[in-house]
Amino acid sequence: MSTVRINKFFTEQGCCSRRAADRMIEEGRVRISGRVAVLGDQVTDADVVTVDGRVVSHRPPSVYLAYHKPVGVTCTTESHVAGNIVHAVGYPERIFPIGRLDKDSSGLILLTNDGDIVNRILRAEFGHEREYVVTVDRPYPLSFLKHLEKGVLVLREKTQPCRTKKVEATTFRITLTGATARFAACARRTDTESSRLSVPVSCTFAWAICRSGNGGTSRPRNAMSC
Repeated sequence: MSTVRINKFFTEQGCCSRRAADRMIEEGRVRISGRVAVLGDQVTDADVVTVDGRVVSHRPPSVYLAYHKPVGVTCTTESHVAGNIVHAVGYPERIFPIGRLDKDSSGLILLTNDGDIVNRILRAEFGHEREYVVTVDRPYPLSFLKHLEKGVLVLREKTQPCRTKKVEATTFRITLTGATARFAACARRTDTESSRLSVPVSCTFAWAICRSGNGGTSRPRNAMSC
């Protein structure tokens, strides 16, 4: 049975820092399975830790799964939804997806039981990069990529500058920072609106590549055809 120092136990449960835990222990406020804790005590999964009489719950170990979602699987934790992603993965403990992929798309998605990491991955202010491979329905000029790099108006907002790289006549890579949702939204506009955006009509975001940005993990996502 694994053990951990009592002050580290408090930090792992997200209760307080080790220094704050040491102070509570020195004040005699912490008990381990009924006895008063002392500095340096070890805690096992079978122990009951209390502070001022209140039980500190054991947090389960963090789980991070990378899953290639096939077409037809729905990114929801609702058990009554047929083909939900939790049932498809079949992990024995509670997990949930970080972000989502459309039911009719396939690609990489992360699942976890760690709620703290979700905001660090999804929120734009953390500056994580997302790299997409985009396939369009006709050859494009290089000026089109330069236009995208400067930002385009989507839903009356201009997307942030980005990087692009030509792959083939109808395929290119685009690396976005904090503008993923707005760029993907342009794929759902009407033909008329798309032409105003100088975005080729009927483009398809074929698949996504996960990339690390600013020391964090980027959000994997597929976009949909327009």
